[in-house]
Amino acid sequence: MVIDAEQEKKEIISRYRRLLRKAKPILKDGDAKLIKKAFTLSLDAHKDMRRKSGEPFIFHPLAVAEICVEEIGLGTTSIISALMHDVVEDTDIELTDIERMFGKKIARIIDGLTKIRGVFEYGTSQQAENFRKMLFTLSEDVRVILIKLADRLHNMRTLDSMPRNKQLKVANETIYLYAPLAHRLGLNAIKTELEDLYLRFTDRPIYSSIAEKIDATKAARNKFIKQFMIPIKEELDKLGIEYEIKGRPKSIHSIWNKMRKQNIPFEEVFDLFAIRIILDTTMEHEKALCWQVYSIVTDYYTPNPDRLRDWISTPKSNGYESLHTTVMAKNGQWVEVQIRSKRMDEIAEKGYAAHWKYKDTNTTAESNLEKWLARVRDLLEQNNHSALDFVDDFRGNLFSEEVFVFTPKGELKTLPYGATALDFAFEIHTQVGSKCIGAKVNNKLVPINYVLKNGDQIEILTSAKQKPHEDWLRFVVSSKAKSRIKDELKEDKKKSAEEGKEILLRKLRQLKEDPSQQLLEQMREHFKVQANFELYYRVGRGFITAADLKKFVENKPTSPLKNRPNAPADAKAIEQEITKIKGRYEDILLVGEDMDVVDYKLAKCCTPIPGDDVFGFVTVSEGIKIHRTNCPNAPELLSHHGNRVVKAKWTSQHEVAFLTGLKIRGTDRVGLINDVSKIISEELKVNMSSMSIHTDSGIFEGEIMLYVNDTRHLEQLIEKLRSVEGVVKVSRFDSKE
Repeated sequence: MVIDAEQEKKEIISRYRRLLRKAKPILKDGDAKLIKKAFTLSLDAHKDMRRKSGEPFIFHPLAVAEICVEEIGLGTTSIISALMHDVVEDTDIELTDIERMFGKKIARIIDGLTKIRGVFEYGTSQQAENFRKMLFTLSEDVRVILIKLADRLHNMRTLDSMPRNKQLKVANETIYLYAPLAHRLGLNAIKTELEDLYLRFTDRPIYSSIAEKIDATKAARNKFIKQFMIPIKEELDKLGIEYEIKGRPKSIHSIWNKMRKQNIPFEEVFDLFAIRIILDTTMEHEKALCWQVYSIVTDYYTPNPDRLRDWISTPKSNGYESLHTTVMAKNGQWVEVQIRSKRMDEIAEKGYAAHWKYKDTNTTAESNLEKWLARVRDLLEQNNHSALDFVDDFRGNLFSEEVFVFTPKGELKTLPYGATALDFAFEIHTQVGSKCIGAKVNNKLVPINYVLKNGDQIEILTSAKQKPHEDWLRFVVSSKAKSRIKDELKEDKKKSAEEGKEILLRKLRQLKEDPSQQLLEQMREHFKVQANFELYYRVGRGFITAADLKKFVENKPTSPLKNRPNAPADAKAIEQEITKIKGRYEDILLVGEDMDVVDYKLAKCCTPIPGDDVFGFVTVSEGIKIHRTNCPNAPELLSHHGNRVVKAKWTSQHEVAFLTGLKIRGTDRVGLINDVSKIISEELKVNMSSMSIHTDSGIFEGEIMLYVNDTRHLEQLIEKLRSVEGVVKVSRFDSKE
């Protein structure tokens, strides 16, 4: 590749100037000088580096700084930190140099960003440990995470130049952690774009088809919005207020989610878009005005009473404020209308950063986010769980909606949606949670697993004899309750394991067995437990009895465990293994960098068939398992264990049949089943493994398990079946065994 150095220099300067132009409104005296200093330092530090796409590396920090200013609304400190966020990691410049040149605050932010540079690069616990470090800096300065999100957004926008397995890994890590983080910090626009980009890189055909359909319906949609708004506009003009109307289509990812969850095609997704009315008014008038506009909308269109959402009176804990209602338009279509002020709209799009702007005037929205950050700090102090547990608990709390409840004295508490009386007890205090035996909700006695509803007033009942049980973890949803229960159980578990170890060693002595490492490993294999600690615990609790141990010793294998495959260290080692195993040609899946033919199993969670976009995942005991890239378990596998992922793709040199399932629905008529089975077995020569049809009041629903060669074969079959008279819907489902 020939590089025109002059041209590149010009482009770098032009991008730098664009950044300054965008930052101009927020710059104070002396800021431009500091930004120039940071830019010069970064430019020099990265001068010999290029990105995967071949561009000069400096394009990346410039783009991240621009996202910080324009899309998140951050200021000078963040611009400087974004420009230098890779400097310490990639070059000889030390943190102490940065502190000397730019001060403590910027050095601390860059330290935070450097810590999370390698997130999810090594093994599971390392990834999670890094993530925990990132949150430590988040709780000190939320800008760390905002700049990290800008960095991630730019990486996702430029993911095209990465190899396929890297794309899958980065995309899944994004959907697993970064999109929920953006959601929690109220960065709606960034969350939506990250989700859409995730879909684009993991399931391009679906992404493209939804994008095309949204485009195709654009003109009709705009016309509809215009018609819908005519009477409302007239009324708003009479009121003499400034307003703006936007018709926003739902994001591609959320449409896909709806199609998947409800198992419906694009055409049946009704609320494809929302109409947003944004009012330009002062803070003291905004609440009353939003309700006035709501009243105007519902004068003309009938609202769905179950779909009114008032986040103006009680904002979401990420600061989101808006009034949502769903109304019936004149053409029989449900339309979501969102009513909010200009301030609320800015907070909804830019989230946490926009709060700084309104910080002095609006304390409630701020304090909700502050409360959440305080909760994160609290969680981090419980530093005794495995980092992986921590990440899972934390992540669980990112996306959850809230429920608003009251203490007996009328204090408002916000808990994750689905929280129970027990969650509430732990929210009050660890001791109250541990001793909780029940609660009074609105003066009625309820059990500890009672699910809280908005507006409930709760009084917790305790007993000195009560202590946490394992099954409590099944019905608490907040991170705080989970981590406290695990703490208490861990103590109990430790005691049981110590007792179990004594019992086990005593029993083995009686049976004249030496408790060697090899014997313990055979025992773990036999009793299907992962670690010695778990084995001792099960003995201590009596789940493994003396009789079980005796039986094991009598029937134990005589040779060491030769057949058990060791967990391969990482993808590279696996690919070397693969090269040795060549020579199995009846399979048609190619795996690994060298695209060899190897042994594999198809994952039962998503039942891939040839033609599906797939990846290989190295399991500890079952060799390589093949998953679809849009498998529900993919985000967790790829973000927790990215180093165990191998490339995989189908080639169609053999006719091998794969089992898959079809759901079929329609109106019942005589001879229908006969027509359906004729198409399957006679026309397309497909073997069925089972067929179950259920009819009720003239509607039939069926599930057919059949063998197909690949996705093309399956699509052909679905097309044919849809043309049968009476069949309304045919869709693929994954057979769960």
